[in-house]
Amino acid sequence: MSFASGVAIYFIIWWLVLFVTLPFGIRSQHEGEDMAMGTDRGAPISAGIGRKAIATTVISLLIFATFYYAREILEIGLDDIPFFIFRVPVSNSN
Repeated sequence: MSFASGVAIYFIIWWLVLFVTLPFGIRSQHEGEDMAMGTDRGAPISAGIGRKAIATTVISLLIFATFYYAREILEIGLDDIPFFIFRVPVSNSN
């Protein structure tokens, strides 16, 4: 895997993990006591983007390290994964 491919894969993993971690720990203004005038009741009080960015980076690093280990060290590719769904049996009859 080239360096550019590794960066691209890490970037995709990072964004996917970010979207997964965004909803955790959010309290809306409706749940809290502070309501800012002119905002929606469902708007978050504090999003905590810094903590989520750090958590996303760590989780993405672990996922990417696992992927890199499987792909480069163990040399597992897509051809090595058996496809059980829609598998057509092979007949040896002539």
